[in-house]
Amino acid sequence: MTEPLHLPVVTDAQGRPLDVIEVRGLTVDCIVGVYRRERVAAQPLQLDVALFLNTREAAVGGRLANTVHYGRLTGELRFLMEACRFELLESAAEAVCRYVLAPPTEDSPRAQVRAATVRITKPEALGGRAIPSLQVHRTADEMHYAVEDKPFGRVDIIHESEGYGIYRLRIKPGGTIPTHVHQRMEESELVLGSGLLLQGQPVARGLAFRWPRGFLHRYDNPTAGEQTVLCVDRPRFVPSDEVETEAPAEGLSPVQGQSYYPPDEHAQQLGTEGHA
Repeated sequence: MTEPLHLPVVTDAQGRPLDVIEVRGLTVDCIVGVYRRERVAAQPLQLDVALFLNTREAAVGGRLANTVHYGRLTGELRFLMEACRFELLESAAEAVCRYVLAPPTEDSPRAQVRAATVRITKPEALGGRAIPSLQVHRTADEMHYAVEDKPFGRVDIIHESEGYGIYRLRIKPGGTIPTHVHQRMEESELVLGSGLLLQGQPVARGLAFRWPRGFLHRYDNPTAGEQTVLCVDRPRFVPSDEVETEAPAEGLSPVQGQSYYPPDEHAQQLGTEGHA
């Protein structure tokens, strides 16, 4: 059984202790480490996260928008850990903290997380002789996120390192990320909104796509609200590397995504679409 996290007491502005949502024992295979063997083969990491927030409104109103949907969050964290290629546990822990502490977006409403404790364990690093881990604690007040305006909407810069960048692409109503390719970067994207078109076809939230170099892709937002895509670039985003181009006459290639949300989430979306 996973050992409990060592948690501080965090209070709100009125001095009341904040509530805590924990996700413990999330095991993800990912690239992490500085040695050559660690850069070519994924190894398991164990992730434990504690979120400090106020769940009082959720308790009274019974709405997920007033708390954190831990099923979705678990999938988003698994996506980030798999898509990034960390050199240090410190980088991985910081990336997780910055993501969970970022302000919510309108297409995925949730309570603002005020602080987070993150522990990452690397069970195979020392061949079983010992088990190293790192635990960090961060607050939302110490986080600052750059925002860049784009023709399609805006980009939240969540976390950047030399080897990767984590971004939220926020596509405005009627906005389009035009058909484009990357010449050097590899890109992974997780759809967070529920109304986007990818390659001209509807795409469900929670589906992830990995774009190899030179693969044409495009997003459109036909809805009346902002729609968000969580994006990981390797290396971090370089504007000159993204080249817009015309779609071929036969249309863009269809793609198959990998679901990172719970199965009942996908079933609920299908039911909602069927009654639209």
